[in-house]
Amino acid sequence: MRHVQGFASLEPGTPLQSWRFTRRDLRPDDVAVEVTYCGVCHSDLHAVDAAGPRPLVPGHEFVGRVGAVGSEVTRFAVGDPVAVGNIVDSCGTCRACRAGQENYCEAFPTTTYGGVDRVDGTPTQGAYASEYVVRDEFVHHLPPELDPAGVAPLMCAGVTVWEPLRRWDVGPGKDVGIVGLGGLGHLAVKLATALGARVTVFTTSPGKEEAARALGVHDVVLSRDEAAMAAVAGRYDVILDTASAAHDPAPYLRALAMDGTLCVLGIPAEGWHVDAMSLLVGRKSLASAGSGGVRSTRELLGFAAEHRITADVEVLPAEQVEIALKRLRANDVRYRFVLDMTGWAPVPSRD
Repeated sequence: MRHVQGFASLEPGTPLQSWRFTRRDLRPDDVAVEVTYCGVCHSDLHAVDAAGPRPLVPGHEFVGRVGAVGSEVTRFAVGDPVAVGNIVDSCGTCRACRAGQENYCEAFPTTTYGGVDRVDGTPTQGAYASEYVVRDEFVHHLPPELDPAGVAPLMCAGVTVWEPLRRWDVGPGKDVGIVGLGGLGHLAVKLATALGARVTVFTTSPGKEEAARALGVHDVVLSRDEAAMAAVAGRYDVILDTASAAHDPAPYLRALAMDGTLCVLGIPAEGWHVDAMSLLVGRKSLASAGSGGVRSTRELLGFAAEHRITADVEVLPAEQVEIALKRLRANDVRYRFVLDMTGWAPVPSRD
């Protein structure tokens, strides 16, 4: 077994603790990744606070260097810079997997943490750790043109917005709305703008207009301003709703053009209701999306390299993980925290 140092939740809602644990020995198709930067996602907060099996090591969007490879691995060599997202395995045989949409695996994908290994049945532990062992199919080459810390959030937040942008053919001549300007929203703005669309940010906060325009948006609409929302009714081809707090989707459905689509990404746990009449007026569509498959993740990384797109991040030393989580709870981040795992991580050893 491979000894690894990480940060674990030992009890729901309590601070993370330094924890030494083991990863599996490499299988023939495995890659051992020495983690250098790991993003801090809102879903990490939910996992830390929720009841469930413990210990739990969060972290599911990360970059690093290849430390070792299995005997059948040909795409990677020791020392290669790589990136890994929030899916580390899938059944590989269902319709979704065959279509390159492992995120919709009919047998449910194996998640980077909080999942169950498909071979030995052990729980998966995340990348708030010195090393991660993963099937080579779910490892991606890190573009050398991009800042590694800024790439880490592309592996979850980035591909989550990239898939619907591509699914609904966002590009020149398309009007796109982005609800919310957080970790997902700011990447949606960057990607939609680079694709050539006209982009509007919907926000409840007047103070975010300057930040939105700095990212390149064409328009900013205060969603609490009924007159402002009425002025854009029937305008948008696609709206990506990244807001995770409970809210009424009806105003955004009314903002869609005929045959437009509202794609919900930040689905609230409760307090979300759809007025059917909002769908009927103009033949609107309501859709959802989550994460991304292997094919679209690689496509995203290629596009990001071409357009020099990364997340706007605040990098903290790994030992300040609790500061990152505390500030994330208070929404005190623009736009994503990333943990620098390089300063403290020991070299993995074996028994």
